[in-house]
Amino acid sequence: MTAREVVDLDRTDAMRLLASVDHGRVVFTDKALPAIRPVNHLVDDGRVIVRTRLTAKVATAVRFSADAGEVVAYQADNLDPQRRVGWSVVITGLAKIVDDPAQIARYAQLLRPWVNKVMDTVIAIEPQIVTGMRIVADE
Repeated sequence: MTAREVVDLDRTDAMRLLASVDHGRVVFTDKALPAIRPVNHLVDDGRVIVRTRLTAKVATAVRFSADAGEVVAYQADNLDPQRRVGWSVVITGLAKIVDDPAQIARYAQLLRPWVNKVMDTVIAIEPQIVTGMRIVADE
């Protein structure tokens, strides 16, 4: 088996990789404990955008946060278990409900839900901390 090396990603490369996939995991607080939900996303103007239901726990956490937003983390990756290479990106930032009708309509066209439920809420995550790593074969 070829040795592997972990290479840290800078913010630009990490955000580019995050934008190259359409799903990840949002980490938020539910009843004072961390909760994780898989969601699909898009990266738009440096923000991570997800659509969800108003009654979903993540939407509830964001909706009842302070005006500054709810601190969340978002993680996505692309790993190849056969070759044992890939990457992972984690952002930490403030999540807010998008309330601009034009933006909501735009994201409804760009971001299609994977599940057969009405997704009536859009959340935008503004990254404050961006980290990433790539696992590469040691040449």
